[in-house]
Amino acid sequence: MKINLKHFLWLISLLFVQIAAAQQESISGKVIDKKGMPIPGVNIILKGTNVSTQTDFDGLFKIAAKKGQILTVSYVSFNTVEVPATNQMTIELVETQNELEAVLVVGYGTQSKRNLTDNIARVTAKDIQQIPVSNVQNALVGKLAGVQITQTNGKVDGGINIRVRGAASISAGTQPLYVLDGIPLINDDESSNGAPTNPLLTLSTNEIESIDVLKDASSAAIYGARGANGVVLITTKKGKEGKGSFTVNLSQGVSEATHKRKWLNAKQYVELLQEAGRNVDDLESVEDELEYLSQGTDWRNGAVDTDWQDIALKTGYTTDADFSASGGDDKTKYFFSGAYNNTIGIVDSNTLERFTARTNVSHRVTDRLTLGMNLGFSRSLIHRVQDDNSFSSPLQSVAQAPISPARLEDGSANPNTEYSNYLLAKDNTFWKTIMRRLTGKVFGEFRILSSLKFNSDFSYDLLSQTEDYWQGKNAPFMATDGAVFATSVNTENYVSSNYFTFDKTFAEKHNLNVVAGMEFNKYHRRYQDVNSIYFSSDDFQTVDGGAEVNEGHGNETDYAFVSQFGRLNYSYMGKYLLKASIRRDGSSRFGKNERFGVFPAFSAGWVISQEEFLKDNTVLTNLKVKGSWGKLGNAEIGNFASRQLYRPNPYNLKSGLTFDQPGNNDLTWEKSAQTDFGIEVGFINRFSLEADYYQKDTDGLLFEVPLPISSGAASINKNIGKIRSNGFEVTLNTKNIDKENFKWNTSFNLTTNQSKVKSLPNDNRDIIVSYNINRVGENISSFYLVEYAGVDPENGDALFYKNTKKADGTLDRTKTNDYSEAQRVIMGNPFPTLMSGLTNTIIYKGFDFSFTFQGEWGASIYNSAGIYQSTAADYFDNQTADQLNRWQKPGDITDVPQARFGGSNGTQDSSRYLDKADFVRLRNLTLGYTLPKDVLKDLGMSSLRVYFTAVNLLTFTNYKGNDPEARRDDTGIGEDFYSAPPARTTAIGVNFNF
Repeated sequence: MKINLKHFLWLISLLFVQIAAAQQESISGKVIDKKGMPIPGVNIILKGTNVSTQTDFDGLFKIAAKKGQILTVSYVSFNTVEVPATNQMTIELVETQNELEAVLVVGYGTQSKRNLTDNIARVTAKDIQQIPVSNVQNALVGKLAGVQITQTNGKVDGGINIRVRGAASISAGTQPLYVLDGIPLINDDESSNGAPTNPLLTLSTNEIESIDVLKDASSAAIYGARGANGVVLITTKKGKEGKGSFTVNLSQGVSEATHKRKWLNAKQYVELLQEAGRNVDDLESVEDELEYLSQGTDWRNGAVDTDWQDIALKTGYTTDADFSASGGDDKTKYFFSGAYNNTIGIVDSNTLERFTARTNVSHRVTDRLTLGMNLGFSRSLIHRVQDDNSFSSPLQSVAQAPISPARLEDGSANPNTEYSNYLLAKDNTFWKTIMRRLTGKVFGEFRILSSLKFNSDFSYDLLSQTEDYWQGKNAPFMATDGAVFATSVNTENYVSSNYFTFDKTFAEKHNLNVVAGMEFNKYHRRYQDVNSIYFSSDDFQTVDGGAEVNEGHGNETDYAFVSQFGRLNYSYMGKYLLKASIRRDGSSRFGKNERFGVFPAFSAGWVISQEEFLKDNTVLTNLKVKGSWGKLGNAEIGNFASRQLYRPNPYNLKSGLTFDQPGNNDLTWEKSAQTDFGIEVGFINRFSLEADYYQKDTDGLLFEVPLPISSGAASINKNIGKIRSNGFEVTLNTKNIDKENFKWNTSFNLTTNQSKVKSLPNDNRDIIVSYNINRVGENISSFYLVEYAGVDPENGDALFYKNTKKADGTLDRTKTNDYSEAQRVIMGNPFPTLMSGLTNTIIYKGFDFSFTFQGEWGASIYNSAGIYQSTAADYFDNQTADQLNRWQKPGDITDVPQARFGGSNGTQDSSRYLDKADFVRLRNLTLGYTLPKDVLKDLGMSSLRVYFTAVNLLTFTNYKGNDPEARRDDTGIGEDFYSAPPARTTAIGVNFNF
């Protein structure tokens, strides 16, 4: 039989094509969300095999599979689905409402909460938006377990203290590292007037998408030498693919003090002082001073009754307006925003005006390359008042006599008050601070493979601040016909980050995520100030108006960090979780022998609910145990603590140098080893409980160790000392009601903390500073005071416990009226040992209602102004109303001693002025209503919401002072010294969406 060779070869070729086609049969398709938008980066696995792929930027995919085979499709924040394969298939994913699928921001990446072995607390935009506060941190209060946030006092520019899981240092920095879109933010307090400012006033809540707080070592170790105090990751809003949107928010609020102390009126003041004068046979001199203070008015009959507190604490006002525009397509995404805030504070003459703007843009240049830029700008103008320790501070006016007129008949400030009248400062001075901030980031992402990408970021932060302090001819204590003090400081920080990310699932069981990279950080600061005196007219209010520039200063400083970092996350079948990270930091701040440090961390988790015996349980829907350990550093010790320093010391117009500080080439980071054990439990996908125990041991505390006089220096900086912070955290989230038209969610958190001193330099010798002590075995910065024992009912003497050590080592609890016989003892803790927060959110049809309660227990406050304002008329300061309960006759039972003018009867520093600061506060409340969409369809709006919101609406406390959160702003730990209470603000607003 003759075979046609041509036909035979054609049949053979066709056979090979069919075989190849059978071997390479593939399925293609697209993955979209419920709006029809493509989702890039979706994982698609052929079930039961190790065949997998990912969608591209258009949501398209192609996988080697046959029709009918099962594909497992998964993506973070979306429900995982299993679908049979068909050609040209379209798979729609639905966003999950399960908090386990929430995506948290971690250093140099993101991670789903389901696979998390770290301890990270998070709030999102909806948790903080439209809360009428002037700074971002105050919007977080009560919402994060393990995070204590306290504004120093009620001034609009008041400094903020944040403690993450207690103290990690005594003498070095205690504030967390703030990172905005990967940019470590400058957080230096550049205030020149004695009271701190808050550099993060420059941020607006309308530009923030989420805030993640890295609390344990496993999460924060990727930031190495700067993570010991916790890390706050702030993520700004980005554009999303889809139809563009435009949002406008407007609100107006009114503020007043949360609480005002009761003071003596004119009649009570005169009565108490006359009694105090009679009790020491000095009534005549007392009445002579009363005559002077009243300025010729009839003080005996109460002709003048000035309420100085009402003059100092005013009704405040807040105005907020912001807008944002966002959108994008499959290639370009954009977000633009702007915000305006004008806050007239409750403290007289204290205001804030802020403008912010932001642009975030990203563009997919090719299927592999994406470029983008984030740019933010803000300008904050603050009219400030003096620090709490200044006679010119408004709150110190409460010390003035109520019989003194605040102003004279011509309207000018009364210059003849007991102390300097702050109204003289109001009329004849100003302290103006302007903070300008520019943050920028340009970034590129190149996807080398579907599972491997490279990121390169360059970030920049510039904080520029100027201060102008003008004093006119009639300013308090003015002796040079006016003065102007002007400062200028420019601080810049730039960071270059380059890192690879590998993320791949093998055989449908093994998920591996690896990050490795390098980073360089350079910081530079330049400061100048100048002072000018002798002005011909108060109309000249700048430096060049003075006849003599009598003083000037300037300095420049910088530091650098160079770092390598890596992190590995491994998950087996979503059940067994492992994580390891390491960072090596080198810093110019430390001694040349200890310039580099290595900071490792490890964590593991077991998702028990994914085991076969629990996997299909509909009641216990999540059960995970986890643990972590790691080491972190604290680099906030200043730039030159390790260096041998000399300073200029000119004399008689001749230059000279003076030895200033001995060097220490072995000085290094304070190192914090942290351990965390936790459990997560979820029930019926509606209730979740998370409980953790943490322990933070910090070693190598930085202290100034005394040196022999022969050395030529008083002390040298060394790493000596240990502290420990430990406690428990509990977070409970519940979906109480979850229906289409009615939803009610609750979030509760509780934290305990003990921060103890474990060792100190100089053979564990006590370190005493003012009213505080650091002693081994005791709380950090415990109050150290003579213990007040009340009043002798027979003669009205103030009594104190001796508390001297007896031969057997016990304390002598004998009472004495001789203050010098009493010894100081530890009397309290300036920091709370228990904190809690409770948030409820209720949505019913178009109505939404939410509120947050916050509570703190275990802290005390020492009122260091008590020796002036609560002394039963020891001097002419006005007194708190409780001094009317003074001892007057034998047999009286009271804790207020007999009034004795100049007699120092119980006026010494003691626990008489120490008070418990426990409180529960209705921190914020919001009630809103969103109009039905059919009402808005002809107006071109997608939604319109009106709302009422309030901050610090109610406070429950037994604290006797202004407020349990108010602290003095110039110095001290846990002190109140004429400190302004926080503001209680109520506001109404409207939100438009187009």
